[in-house]
Amino acid sequence: MTTKVPMTITGVERLRAELQELKTETRPKIVAAIAEARAHGDLKENAEYHAAREQQSFVEGRINDIEHKLSYSQIIDVSQLPRSGKVVFGVTVELIDTDSNEESRYQIVGEDEADIKAGRISVNSPIARALLGKEEGDTVEVQVPGGVKNLEITEVLYL
Repeated sequence: MTTKVPMTITGVERLRAELQELKTETRPKIVAAIAEARAHGDLKENAEYHAAREQQSFVEGRINDIEHKLSYSQIIDVSQLPRSGKVVFGVTVELIDTDSNEESRYQIVGEDEADIKAGRISVNSPIARALLGKEEGDTVEVQVPGGVKNLEITEVLYL
């Protein structure tokens, strides 16, 4: 049995939009490209045909992957969570590195939503795992690739 995959509303909407684009735009273009390549004759020597088939395989795999993730998603609406000041899935956390005084801000999201440049970290990342269950004012010690970081939670936002 597959377990539920936590996702924010925004993450689910992004996946649904990607799925819609793949099904309505990308897939028909690939089918047309395969048909055109077939019209050129000998398929053994036809690089266009093989490239289109490979692309079709990739797109169909991605469609299946997204459909699977959506079917097992557990949608968490951050705006409906109780405002307890506790770090839970979906919240945005403002942190300060107690050693360097460097400030950072992360939203804890599902694996498919993670984008460090956009400030979204996976719930399975070392930082998120260390933060979950903690409250504003708590300090956590996190083992990261660059060493150990001591992070103080300055604010928990339910955006």
